Amino acid sequence: MHRTERLCHATGLLLIASGLAHLVVFAVDGGTWDGPVSWRKPVTFGLSFGVTLIAITWVTSYLRVRPRLRTTLLIVFAADCLVEVGGITLQAWRRVPSHLDMETPFDTAVSMTLAVGGGVLVVLLTVFALASFRHRPAGPAGMAPAVRSGFALLLVALASGAAMIARGVVLTRAGHQEAAYRSTAPLKPLHGVSLHAVLVLPALAWLLSRTSWSEPTRQRIVTAAVCCYAAAVVGAGAWDGIGH
Repeated sequence: MHRTERLCHATGLLLIASGLAHLVVFAVDGGTWDGPVSWRKPVTFGLSFGVTLIAITWVTSYLRVRPRLRTTLLIVFAADCLVEVGGITLQAWRRVPSHLDMETPFDTAVSMTLAVGGGVLVVLLTVFALASFRHRPAGPAGMAPAVRSGFALLLVALASGAAMIARGVVLTRAGHQEAAYRSTAPLKPLHGVSLHAVLVLPALAWLLSRTSWSEPTRQRIVTAAVCCYAAAVVGAGAWDGIGH
């Protein structure tokens, strides 16, 4: 395994460990699970960012991109994941919201850093997504459509995340802080479901490659899985529409 991949995997495991550790903190400390100030955020963000970093490191090995470019993008991505989870965890321990908090100069700086970090994530993952469509990904039968579909759905997750931040910022600047926090809730199912397609679908293609089934059969199974996952994303998006 390449040194950069080992570094990214280790970073991802560190973030997952942080998420699990804060689950223990929540069990001991108690408090609410919901809301802008809770232990839920370091738990879910630690687990989600850790899993996503490991998934992206693995999945991009199937992309036909220059090794140096992939290495650079992965290093920046890993660093950005650390910044995002670190900022969210810091604010959880300070008992203040991590996003959309403009109460003090320090809180504003943290919120803006997280927002900029989110923008960096969008750029990096969009580059990988475009690479997956520019050249057919390598791998066993079904891997190419799995990778491409995973990245396409990941872009939906990025768009929904950006929409949550945009909604919140508009309401915060209008002086409706509590409404800003509540406004992000309806989009969370869409964001969460679409975020992990880039791991689930390629993992399915890889698992099928370990079976004795024929390539056409594996291709059909992956296609069916892509359709089911896309339907789940549409359903999550419809939930947001119903919520409004």
